[in-house]
Amino acid sequence: MRAGALDQTIVIQRSTASISDAGTPTLSWTDMATVRAALMQNATTETVGSKGATDETEVIFRTRYLAGVTNAHRISHGGRLLNIKEVRPIGRKRALEIRCAELKGD
Repeated sequence: MRAGALDQTIVIQRSTASISDAGTPTLSWTDMATVRAALMQNATTETVGSKGATDETEVIFRTRYLAGVTNAHRISHGGRLLNIKEVRPIGRKRALEIRCAELKGD
């Protein structure tokens, strides 16, 4: 993977659950890693289901390999929050392809 293709900066975040003083569980996000990535695809698709028509923005990033990235994480990119849907290693730990969907109302 050429360094010149990695022209985007993304922040991979992990969730941390804690209990407040009132005893209610709260979920907070902390930064796990800030990495350079290539934006491979940024497309919006419309689907019609039982709740009517909905738009989903799918974003695909390619980055150097980073151990521990899973579907439980999310990505912050350009002021947008993206839910990780799939993480695929490329080659023998050379790179990752991360498929995301934009989070609505988060």
